[in-house]
Amino acid sequence: MRLKLKDTPEQNQLIQAMGSKNMAVAREAQEAFAKFMGPVIQVLLLKAGTAGQIFTDAPYNQDTDNPSFPLDLYYNEGAGFIQVWSQNVAGGLPTSEIYGLSEMKLATYRLDSAVSLHKRYARKCRLDVIAKGVERMSQEMLIKQERNAWAVILKALAEANSPILASQVFGSYTNTYNKHILPSATVNVFTVADLNLLLNLLQRINSAFDGGTAVAGYSDGPTDIYMSPEIMTQIRAMAYNPIFPTSNASGPNSQNQLPNGVREQIWSNAGASSFYGINFVQMNEFGDGKKYNTLFNSFTSAQNVPGPVSGNWSGVADQVLVGIDNRRGAFVRPVARDAEAGSTFTAEVDDQWNLKRIDKMGWYGSLEEGRVVIDSRAICGLVV
Repeated sequence: MRLKLKDTPEQNQLIQAMGSKNMAVAREAQEAFAKFMGPVIQVLLLKAGTAGQIFTDAPYNQDTDNPSFPLDLYYNEGAGFIQVWSQNVAGGLPTSEIYGLSEMKLATYRLDSAVSLHKRYARKCRLDVIAKGVERMSQEMLIKQERNAWAVILKALAEANSPILASQVFGSYTNTYNKHILPSATVNVFTVADLNLLLNLLQRINSAFDGGTAVAGYSDGPTDIYMSPEIMTQIRAMAYNPIFPTSNASGPNSQNQLPNGVREQIWSNAGASSFYGINFVQMNEFGDGKKYNTLFNSFTSAQNVPGPVSGNWSGVADQVLVGIDNRRGAFVRPVARDAEAGSTFTAEVDDQWNLKRIDKMGWYGSLEEGRVVIDSRAICGLVV
């Protein structure tokens, strides 16, 4: 995420004014720059993060509104209760709360960051240094947002189960515990057959309340699958294997049943980041021993998550792929909007540097948001 400030006379004048020895002039310029920073960082957060592709914003007025959501928009059967995953504090353990079909209050928390630098960089009009400060604040906010968002998603995936899946057979796997997660057929290998069973899983999950075909709101399968670069490597390898071996079941040539037409499609699309209408999103945080894999492992205790090696999930040997059905709108981000500024991210001058002898300046920024998974039928997983 790179930011470059335009080298214009007006911008240079503003930057130099921020480092002025006159405290009134410096303060006014710093406040003007803070108003510029807020919308810029807000745009960067929306474009750079992966969670923004999953969660739908539900803005509310931070001073007058209490964020809530009507659950009956998702479950029109009108009987019993549903589970909702959310956090009560930033960085806290996501919890599965049981709600009746009513207006659900959404928990939010504050995320903030601060940067500071010496005023001499402003007096020298070092646009690159000032831009790096804005980048640093953006990166810190982005890391906090992503970590909290994926914690809720992975917790929901680990715990999600549907009674309608009782003893349902998917390939050679019998879903004894009604989980929204399937094991791959072969250890450490992702195949089109696994993808086909994942489609089958979500279609079963989204049956009507009586087990029949849903009249509306049913799923055609995941719209997006988030995976490690290693799994994406296996998908690209499907394109260039002209031989159909039978002995190398665990190697890159194991796609012996993939039609040539599909291989050509993958080859023509430079590795095919999507086919079957599903987007494949590779993330460095997924994979053996990586951040989100480790985070998911912390949520699997006593959850009977399946795995291809021993029949149960192994945090050491297995990795998880996360399937999301974004048609359902089940992933909600309540976010406070500043009524005066009209933005969700607010940047202000940091008053702790408001002393002439320190000769420094700084800003702090914050936003208030929450992450909520309302409908577990929109999430599924594959353990490879």
